[in-house]
Amino acid sequence: MATVETTDTATDNLLRVGTHTLASRLIVGTGKYASYEQMGVALQRSGTDCITVAVRRERLIDAEGNNLLDAIDTSRYTLLPNTAGCFSASDAVRVARLGREILLGLENPGADWVKLEVLADTRTLLPDPVATIEATEQLVADGFQVLCYSSDDPIIARRLKQAGATSVMPAGSPIGSGQGILNPNNLRICLEYLKEDDPDYPVIVDAGVGTASDVVMAMELGVDGVLLNTGIAHAGDPLKMADAMRHATVAGRCAWLSGRIPKKLYATASSPEEGVIARGKS
Repeated sequence: MATVETTDTATDNLLRVGTHTLASRLIVGTGKYASYEQMGVALQRSGTDCITVAVRRERLIDAEGNNLLDAIDTSRYTLLPNTAGCFSASDAVRVARLGREILLGLENPGADWVKLEVLADTRTLLPDPVATIEATEQLVADGFQVLCYSSDDPIIARRLKQAGATSVMPAGSPIGSGQGILNPNNLRICLEYLKEDDPDYPVIVDAGVGTASDVVMAMELGVDGVLLNTGIAHAGDPLKMADAMRHATVAGRCAWLSGRIPKKLYATASSPEEGVIARGKS
């Protein structure tokens, strides 16, 4: 009897980003939930083992004075500090260093990496490409493993890798927009450029994912993982959506590894006629 593969072995589930190895290819944010309790259950049901946290003090402490980090099991999750809300290279570098100090105090393995966001303006929340490259170079020199939030511009993606980024994270669409993957062709080119000399270089879609089909689409393009927050936190039922996002990540990855059939203009019979004796003929 043939051996049936488990989900993990069937989907090559381990995601390697620099010196970190993750059991899930889904990275989930911790913001925008109705409560810390809801956040905790959603994180658990998403299947993630890596969560991203904005480390600016005003984003760690809520209106009642509760600290987000007190609601997270830091022994269960690898924390990925991010520089959300930064609009200059210098501010992003400062916040990244702050995040490192916080996580060193927690003895969490995420202290040596950062999700870098350097935004251009408050309206679009698109990344500032020049400032992002500048901050990447500074943080790499400072010993960080840098995961860069980027647009889906293949040239910028290649420049960020050349600047030393451990992973480039092109946006599917603007942050929190829920528009999904707007430009799959650009993502394909980003993948080609980033992996041409290193097929294992991790490329993670970050931003704009609104529902499970968006995750499947991203994974079927061949990206290595997806990072999302609003798609779960602002869903009508965040807990069910967390389940959906977990399954979508696995399904999309499995489909990519399997290889889809080619698209054809005309139909192809699923039951071949070759070798079949026509009815009524001998």
